[in-house]
Amino acid sequence: MAKLPGETRKLQSDIRAPYQFRLFHLASWQWYQVLALLLSDVLALAGAWQVARYLNHFYSPLPPQLVWWVWLGMPSLFWIFAAITLIFFAYGRLYSTSNQSHNYVRTAQLVSVVYLLSLVICYFYDPKLDPPRSLFFTAWIGSVVMVMGFRLFITLIFGQFVQKQPQVSVFLIAPAGRLKKLAQILKHRSRYQVIGAALASTANTSATLQAILRSGAAEVLAADIPQTELASTLYWNLRRAGIALRLLPSSREILYRRGVPEIFAGLPTLRVETPLLIGWDYRLKRWLDIIGAFFGVIFLSPLLIAVAIAIKLSSPGPVFFCQERIGLYGKVFQMWKFRTMVVNAAELQAFLEAQNQIQDGVMFKLRNDPRITPIGRFLRRTSIDELPQLFNVLLGQMSLVGPRPLPVRDVERFEQWHHIRHRVLPGVTGLWQISGRSDIEDFNDAARLDLYYIDNWSLNLDLDILVETIRVVLFGKGAY
Repeated sequence: MAKLPGETRKLQSDIRAPYQFRLFHLASWQWYQVLALLLSDVLALAGAWQVARYLNHFYSPLPPQLVWWVWLGMPSLFWIFAAITLIFFAYGRLYSTSNQSHNYVRTAQLVSVVYLLSLVICYFYDPKLDPPRSLFFTAWIGSVVMVMGFRLFITLIFGQFVQKQPQVSVFLIAPAGRLKKLAQILKHRSRYQVIGAALASTANTSATLQAILRSGAAEVLAADIPQTELASTLYWNLRRAGIALRLLPSSREILYRRGVPEIFAGLPTLRVETPLLIGWDYRLKRWLDIIGAFFGVIFLSPLLIAVAIAIKLSSPGPVFFCQERIGLYGKVFQMWKFRTMVVNAAELQAFLEAQNQIQDGVMFKLRNDPRITPIGRFLRRTSIDELPQLFNVLLGQMSLVGPRPLPVRDVERFEQWHHIRHRVLPGVTGLWQISGRSDIEDFNDAARLDLYYIDNWSLNLDLDILVETIRVVLFGKGAY
């Protein structure tokens, strides 16, 4: 049996056992992110408590029986609450460097669990002790709001900080036909460097594992790896070495991930459960769409008026550009944008089709489009031209988050599977916009992002996309 470089342990040892003991596998910037999240949670909890104490100390202060000591101006009960909350967060992987740390809904759930658990503990501690209800609910709601708010801010800042980190070395595993394309995709992303590759058919061999270890890869990106008796062989071998594994799943595998492992009639199965309150998450999404769009129009009205005046003064033509787009289940609607091109842009497009930078020709993108006006280039760079779509959201034609609605011209070039994206309400922003925006040169890649969004939709995913959209817009990445 071949041995791993520098190892005396044979490959047939427990697949879960690490090759060498390391307590953490974090880079310096990842440590900064974890510490920033930890500090933001403590500050958010402290801020919520201070607000609650200030609002209630005149008529409903904290009972003396619950104040055993005071440290840094905060009562002992706060420090106990904070410690338990941070432990719950750590157990829930909210301090990991993966996307799990962006699970804002999970943070609200865990904070609520701690507060509800405190009621039970308080009852058994002293049934006669009646904690001030106003203080309790103010601290509870304040903690939820401030923890989520602080985490959204940290995510926004570190999302930009991550873009400036050193390159991530990646080892590719895929069928021969996909290796070249995957390598090209990673090449266009400045954060990633391909340092090795292997065929998918050899994914579970010791030769491939040793090649990965010798390459010094930080992550492995695998697609279409073959089925084996122990499907997690590659995962466990990489885990032992502290190397992250990323799988490119099929639609069926994404559905499997939603399942709960369960033995059924003596067979291992995955049970896909329905939620207790069916449809309420989507109803909440629609309410948030309307509320968010309404307040967005109110707060941004000075900007909207200023942009309208600037467009009118800078070039002849209307302020708004109205175009037919394909919405839910193929329904055509009028989508509004600020005009960023000359008035006869539609006629000129026919002469520019030969310069289209989208490889398959489904969409039309031109980096230095001569039809764009000077102020239009600024509006596109900052995505301000998209703001009138808040009115489309108010009319129920669009959502804040969803697959981007495309013109009739583009949809006419769709393949059959592309139309799956029309099964959900189109959005002002989506995964496509935060995953490369105009840098995506193949519509199939954009369509796969839309399908991933549909397969994995949740309120938390929408919130994460909105936060990332703000970061992308502020720093103008990928827009032209």
